[in-house]
Amino acid sequence: MEMNNNRTLATEVVLLGFSKNPKINAALFLLFSVVYLTTIIGNGLMICIILISPHLHIPMYFFLCNLSFIDFFYSSTAMPKLLVDLVSRDRTISIAGCGIQVYISVFLGDTECFILALMAYDRYVAICRPLYYPILMRWSACVWLASFVWILSFLISVVPSLLMPMRVCNPNQINHFMCEVIAVIKLSCDNIYVNQLVIFSISFFTLLLPFTLIVCSYVCIISSVLKIHSVERSKTFSTCTSHITVVGLFYGTAMVMYFGPSSQYSTDQEKFISVFYVLVIPMLNPLIYSLKNEKVKKAFLLDKSLSRSLQ
Repeated sequence: MEMNNNRTLATEVVLLGFSKNPKINAALFLLFSVVYLTTIIGNGLMICIILISPHLHIPMYFFLCNLSFIDFFYSSTAMPKLLVDLVSRDRTISIAGCGIQVYISVFLGDTECFILALMAYDRYVAICRPLYYPILMRWSACVWLASFVWILSFLISVVPSLLMPMRVCNPNQINHFMCEVIAVIKLSCDNIYVNQLVIFSISFFTLLLPFTLIVCSYVCIISSVLKIHSVERSKTFSTCTSHITVVGLFYGTAMVMYFGPSSQYSTDQEKFISVFYVLVIPMLNPLIYSLKNEKVKKAFLLDKSLSRSLQ
């Protein structure tokens, strides 16, 4: 279809990826295969351990199960296509496929932001308001909070995109390994000012507000922990260290991506930042929680020994 400004509508998008060198692509294929396999196994094991271990059926691990579920599929929105592109000369993706990749990645990314905020709230109530914990974090409340987060994320990330469909024009190449929303809007046939304003507004709501709540929660937590006897202090705060690590990694890279001055970041830098928070962090999350969490390690060892005894 011909446009008035001599630009034509694109029917597909070309993902330039990382390199055209076959040797580099082969090395990247092996590297990302290991990353993806670790992500799938790690998050899959985390979900299974939490589901089958009765002593992990508490709010903190309920939210952690949601986080692992998100990371499992978040990585899967980009990694399979990336692995195929690394061994193929055809690196195209249909407009519909590109749109679906954008919607799912934005939806899951926003949901992860809110789930991390819920996990901080859970730690705040457990440490700062322990007498109210059984009431505020009862199962019905946790299920309602998680459901609200999933629905809210869909409404603020996917619905605006569906109400403001974007036309993609030729040239249809993006210097990226996936259809990332910031990269895709550069292919728009129309003025992207409104799109950028919407992205910034959504990012403010899904990144800055939850991050502010997390920071406020930990200010209160640290204040309460400092009042505890020194023997119990490290034990109490140890339940938060894994979450703080994950929050720092995820929010840090996401904020650089969405709030960093775009004029100072090339498309190559945007691409490598995306690698970290879309592919690497979903792999690291289950490792961080399993290595730093005694309950998860004990549950894994217990379930492993139980399965051996049943064989």
